[in-house]
Amino acid sequence: MALSTACSAARAPHPGSGTPAPSGGATVPAAVRPPTANAAFDYQLGGAYPPPAGVRAVSRDRTAEPAPGLYNICYVNAFQAQPDATGLWKDRHPELLLRDGDGEPVIDTDWDEPLLDISTGAKRRALMDIVGPWIDGCAQAGFDAVEPDNLDSYERSGGRLTAGHAAAFAQLMARRAHQQHLAVAQKNTTDLLPQRRRIGFDFAVVEECARYHECTEFAEAYADRVFVIEYEPKDFTAACRAWGKTLSLSLRDRDVRPAGAEGHVAKRC
Repeated sequence: MALSTACSAARAPHPGSGTPAPSGGATVPAAVRPPTANAAFDYQLGGAYPPPAGVRAVSRDRTAEPAPGLYNICYVNAFQAQPDATGLWKDRHPELLLRDGDGEPVIDTDWDEPLLDISTGAKRRALMDIVGPWIDGCAQAGFDAVEPDNLDSYERSGGRLTAGHAAAFAQLMARRAHQQHLAVAQKNTTDLLPQRRRIGFDFAVVEECARYHECTEFAEAYADRVFVIEYEPKDFTAACRAWGKTLSLSLRDRDVRPAGAEGHVAKRC
């Protein structure tokens, strides 16, 4: 029985040491259309709204409709459960929630999201029975790409999950997305850049790479096909100064509120 839940607003990234990646983009499967570099981008996870003039690409929750005529990225919270869906996971798939030594779900306390248990091949396959149809739904709705979030959840697992587990699950999702002719974004996590081709990532969506000095690594790995979201004006200004002519950069409020809502911030350079 599949779960169907809305996805959360953007999260602050978790800084990682990272490993410099080789230059050049990943090999793109036939019939998959990655985004162009430096396309004006609007990050609309907090609610869909008409894209501003000049915007060429948007990221929206998988429950939203794509924006006509633009490059549309479908956000899927793939490695953690939504807070409002915790009860459903406990009732329907309790064995797929990561547990601590006391048998309680391991929680990402910043967002009150339980981590999904991707520690074995059997559990990853069981999770794909749930997440896979979400990816299929992105394709059926008319999206061009999928953005699986919380790739770095292993960093919040207390050692119960590893980068290898995350890479293995991401590879299953990339295969499913490519079967549906969707491109796949690597979301944050410089530590997995060296594995990007094996996993199947085609481009990147990165939060605060200027703040954490990671933009160079992502730009080199993906031949500038990188959508960058900064949340602090000073970091956005620095990013525009360094990368404004090559990467797609935007400044958003941390709750990624829709246009017209109090506190909405959306700028591009």
